[in-house]
Amino acid sequence: MPLTRDFKETVQVRAERDPAFREGLLKEGVECLLAGDVDTGKILLRDYINATIGFEELGSLTHKPPKSLMRMFGPSGNPHARNLFEVISCIQRHEGVQLEVKAVR
Repeated sequence: MPLTRDFKETVQVRAERDPAFREGLLKEGVECLLAGDVDTGKILLRDYINATIGFEELGSLTHKPPKSLMRMFGPSGNPHARNLFEVISCIQRHEGVQLEVKAVR
């Protein structure tokens, strides 16, 4: 089901005013990737990118065409690990956070 424009705008407005919300999108996206739920992880990271840094600026920071980045996080995108981790690293720097992995049983 495609997202409505209103939903995307709602996410963007919330992300602009709520750093905890931005961090939550980023954290949840990476956690989904680590848990093997790549599709959900890509959706959450795409929402984060659209609501914050944008694909144009991300392309400048990663030296990758914005359209390639959009495809990478699209429904049929299959990013290489190198590209995915480079994007996550840029996003962390942009947000001013450093995610850490913690093992739990």
